[in-house]
Amino acid sequence: MGAAMNLADTAEQALALMRAAGFEHAQVTAAQSQLNELNVNHNEPSLLRSTDSRKLSLMGIVDGRMASTEVADLDPEAVRARIAGLFGDAGSAPRDEANAVSAGQHTRIVKGPQEAQLETLAAKMGELLEFRQRETPRMIVEEADAKHTLYRWHTLTTGGSDLGGSLGWYGMGVFGTAREGKQSSSFNYTGGNTDALDGAPAFGHFGIGEMMRETERQIHTQPLGGKFVGDVVLTPNAVESLLAWLQGQLGDMQLIAGSSLYRESVGKVIASPLLTLRSRFDAPGVAPVSADGFVAPAVDVVRAGELRTLTPGLYGSRKTGLPHVPVAPSGWEIAAGETPREQLLAGVERGAVVGRLSMGNPAANGDFSGVIKNSFRITDGAVGPALSETMVSGNMASMLRRIVAVSRERIDSGGLLLPWIRVAGLHFS
Repeated sequence: MGAAMNLADTAEQALALMRAAGFEHAQVTAAQSQLNELNVNHNEPSLLRSTDSRKLSLMGIVDGRMASTEVADLDPEAVRARIAGLFGDAGSAPRDEANAVSAGQHTRIVKGPQEAQLETLAAKMGELLEFRQRETPRMIVEEADAKHTLYRWHTLTTGGSDLGGSLGWYGMGVFGTAREGKQSSSFNYTGGNTDALDGAPAFGHFGIGEMMRETERQIHTQPLGGKFVGDVVLTPNAVESLLAWLQGQLGDMQLIAGSSLYRESVGKVIASPLLTLRSRFDAPGVAPVSADGFVAPAVDVVRAGELRTLTPGLYGSRKTGLPHVPVAPSGWEIAAGETPREQLLAGVERGAVVGRLSMGNPAANGDFSGVIKNSFRITDGAVGPALSETMVSGNMASMLRRIVAVSRERIDSGGLLLPWIRVAGLHFS
């Protein structure tokens, strides 16, 4: 690994250069990321590498006009030249009084494993390959990795904010397909981050073993056979798509565009009382700091179906007049339910277990139609064959209200801690 970068000095020098260039307001972040990674390709270990990347993120405002950039060459003259160019970029940008930087924010965060244990990475990848050979020999691990990341950063603003820290975490991910003769499954993937990989076998993390077993079951598929209205049981990977849609409705882009379905819904019931969504900004690899330079306190977004808050950033708040709610880039959980997963499945008369939603962007009102992948038919509470070419359609907002069961079990992928969720009233074809 390269020597540790003096982030504080780099950030202070960059902020001074931004001021000297004529910027009235500025935010700079000096960051260093050190990665130790063991890769597998086509079931075989392929590469053990260490990388050290450094960058400087710059954002400046002059006369209400904002421009931003990232710099990988940290030579002082290269930085000075890029800042001069950035000042020119800002001069030609549209004027917007909502542009601003954070002020008076201070925090230092050190969490997670700060040093990589290479023997742990090798042991976990060995466990993964042994599991594949023993339990899922038809599974082709196209790509997999076991890694340790150390991310250090220092952010300064002209408003006096001073934030930084050092985050360490381990991660694993597996991507592949299963084959038998000329038949093959769709691609499947899972992975996540954790503070410690040695607390469980490799296949016990992030649902990796279950994903590999299910991928083998997806080699042979059957069409749905007819149209009907039924239930879906969303796996945590599919729940992530529903969550992303909801969070998009509550954030800057939709609020500023005036297209959020929930702009006037704070304090109102928008979902089943079974749904509670809250922050988890202490998750592995996550720091409670927003991208726009604010300390992010814990926040309940939905509590027992009631919308508790929107989540506009500083710019979105100034643009819309809504209260600013800083949130970290990741770190969320949906509260576990009271229903065992097996019972949740057994309650479905007709429908499907959905591993992945492929639906593009839903319409402005939440309507969508898409293909369900890595999915299985459910008939009279029994999980049947894998499905091929099966479409579902519905409305995302209606899905939130039609949640009829949430599992006790959850999968912890670090940035997300999610259960299985059963939703009624989807149209299958």
